[in-house]
Amino acid sequence: MSTRIEAAGELPARVRSKSFDEEFDVVVVGYGYAGGIAAIEAADAGASVLLIEKMPDGGGISILSGGSVRCADNAEDAFRYLKATNAGTTPDDVLRVLADGMATAQDYVKKLADAVGATVIGHTLYSKKGANYPFPGWQVFYHTKIGEVPGYDGANDYPQIQTRPSAAGPQLFKVLQLHIAKRNVDVRYETAAQRLVVGDDGAIHGVVIDGKGGRKTVKARRAVILACGGFEANEEMKRTFWQGKPVLTAAGRGNTGDGIRMAQAAGAALWHMWHFHGTYGFKHPDPDYPYGLRPKRLPDWKPGLKNEMDVKMAWIVVDSAGKRFMNELPPYAQDTSHRPMDQFNPETMSYPRIPSWMICDEDGRRMYPLGDGRSNDRVYTYDWSEDNLKEIQNGILTQVGSIREMAEAMDVDEAVLENTIERWNDAVEAGDDDQFGRPPGSMMPIRKPPYIIARVYPICSNTQGGPVHDARQRILDAFGQPIPRLYAAGELGSSFGHLYISGGNVVECLVTGRVAAREAAGLQPWR
Repeated sequence: MSTRIEAAGELPARVRSKSFDEEFDVVVVGYGYAGGIAAIEAADAGASVLLIEKMPDGGGISILSGGSVRCADNAEDAFRYLKATNAGTTPDDVLRVLADGMATAQDYVKKLADAVGATVIGHTLYSKKGANYPFPGWQVFYHTKIGEVPGYDGANDYPQIQTRPSAAGPQLFKVLQLHIAKRNVDVRYETAAQRLVVGDDGAIHGVVIDGKGGRKTVKARRAVILACGGFEANEEMKRTFWQGKPVLTAAGRGNTGDGIRMAQAAGAALWHMWHFHGTYGFKHPDPDYPYGLRPKRLPDWKPGLKNEMDVKMAWIVVDSAGKRFMNELPPYAQDTSHRPMDQFNPETMSYPRIPSWMICDEDGRRMYPLGDGRSNDRVYTYDWSEDNLKEIQNGILTQVGSIREMAEAMDVDEAVLENTIERWNDAVEAGDDDQFGRPPGSMMPIRKPPYIIARVYPICSNTQGGPVHDARQRILDAFGQPIPRLYAAGELGSSFGHLYISGGNVVECLVTGRVAAREAAGLQPWR
């Protein structure tokens, strides 16, 4: 092979090169929270850093998060909880690093904030204590988030962002940007990583990038850190690794699994590929619109405290036969409510719950916006109307005058559908969902026409799968050996392999970004 990578043409899966266009100590691929933290920490360790982002704007899907960093009062209890909820899918030493990071995360956030004059809202002022599920150690968890940032103006700083008004994700990203601007970090947008450069010894020597200046081969004298997210927007990978289909993507058009495939080409093993954080929701009527639209975000509740949940959910969900099959509001609906839809019928070779149908009545339609658009995108945005009438007009929602019309529109048996709704209304009156155990305080009847129906699909907010890494964030090959000079951070091969904790990926970005940077910057340059 030529010693220089040509500016055009197909690239091999494993690139070898002895001639480079540029050199840095550490190359960080992906500019969300994990990539930002990795760049900051590597620069503070004395490394020269190239930070690349293939989209026109930074933030990835990190900036769309609530911005709440999941913290813990002590590391031992945090570890006990993580061990229980990961159900044997992640090694103890990896979980211990995350637990240790959770116990120091608030101090780290405060350190970042203080340096740029931002404020921090900690657990004494913000949020309820405790994790999502009452497993051992759950009581020690709390949230921390950024409050005010000097000079921050969301509309001007991030006009492309769509997220809920209370979210502090943009503020946290702003703090990271302020730090990176002060450091020896070369930031390049619209610059994609295409291949890793692999030496004869199997070590990673650099990365091939493609940006505004064309294709270049960049030497990473110490290491490459992959922090470029998951595969939410890669339809082929979703079909390969997930049973149910289709699964819509809530956000993250740039998360196409680039880092996963590059790591695979270097020999990486994969884990947690089945596991994604998500809900169910709506498909936009424009087939070119790349995002699914999530339902209204309702408060989470803890098992054992179900009766404390007192916010009404306006709808029920039924399958293709018109029957309920799930608790529409599980404890952490934004994480696990997609899972009951993943059922295969071998007789019909179909997924009878994909799509399902959401049903509510006129009172529910008037209660609040039934859906929500989120994106970090200059091209695609969607503003859901307050009264849901726009969505009736554009076809996301369908309005029908009777249960008979509803059954016809859904192509289901009218008697079955009528029985489903009657049984639901009886359960509401009794204050007891004896079928699926929905919280009583969330239940409301479906009686007042016109009714609203809509097809709903599984929606992925973010994936957790990717290359296997050890406690030092080194990416491992299929035989459990580290691939020299290659590290992972953030969602790319997350430690969460079974059950997620809210705010977990946010703190994971901070913890793993720091670990990966410390390891990468501490290496001696290769020769």
